[in-house]
Amino acid sequence: MAVAWCGPAGAQDESIPKVLQITREYTKPGKTGMIHEKSESAFTQAMARAKWPTYYLGVTSLSGKQRVLFLTRYASFEAWENDTAAAGKNAALSAALDRANVADGELLDSVDQGVFMFREEMSLRPMLDLSHMRYLDISVYQVRPGHDQEWRDLVKTVRDAYEKAVPEAHWGMYQQVYGGSGSRFIVLTARKSLAEIDRTFDEDNPKFFAAMGEGGRSRLAELEASAMESSEHELFAFNPHMSYVSPDWIKADDFWKVKPPAAPAAKSATEEKKATP
Repeated sequence: MAVAWCGPAGAQDESIPKVLQITREYTKPGKTGMIHEKSESAFTQAMARAKWPTYYLGVTSLSGKQRVLFLTRYASFEAWENDTAAAGKNAALSAALDRANVADGELLDSVDQGVFMFREEMSLRPMLDLSHMRYLDISVYQVRPGHDQEWRDLVKTVRDAYEKAVPEAHWGMYQQVYGGSGSRFIVLTARKSLAEIDRTFDEDNPKFFAAMGEGGRSRLAELEASAMESSEHELFAFNPHMSYVSPDWIKADDFWKVKPPAAPAAKSATEEKKATP
């Protein structure tokens, strides 16, 4: 639970959008890296040509199975519906995305999607600007059936201790509402560098546990054993080649400035002649 949140994709809104849609693409062996980046660039170029106002963030896995996550935020489910309907009415964009999906599908082993809602009462000072971030931690917590109150008590215990002991601490939490089983929550951690993970283990966590005291630590252990069925922690890297971000992000950080793939070189007259049957 030692985390810091920055909301994914989009301009710097004054509040965190309520709906987060995550698509996971699991690639076939040998179909990662530049091969997948080139395929995904067809999507980002299509969106850019259409000057589409909905942005998304692509992150590539540094742990676990090889995969890419695409995160898109919406103010509401209605906003998501309106965006999908508008895209469907744009013939040029729809055709370009269809072609990109066919090509990208050749590289993929499987795809799934999840939909999450922001839980403000379980979050602490969520950040809004990710433009200078490079890495993303994702922690997934599966809550035991019938133990939601203990989970809320657990989160409050953690939140109160971090608010007291680590002034820089900030995170946001989402609850999965579609695409998963049971009661599942995710906590996202955006980082400028991996050195921040060292600081979390070496400095922030000891301050957190000291603030809780022995009694608080015992209570936390009891709540974890009672409320949590499982937990999983994975690390991802932001990938500008697979992200469609706002012009503000591109102006703010050169990291997001990517060149489109080079067009195939024109064949010489000799090559054309050899290729002719």
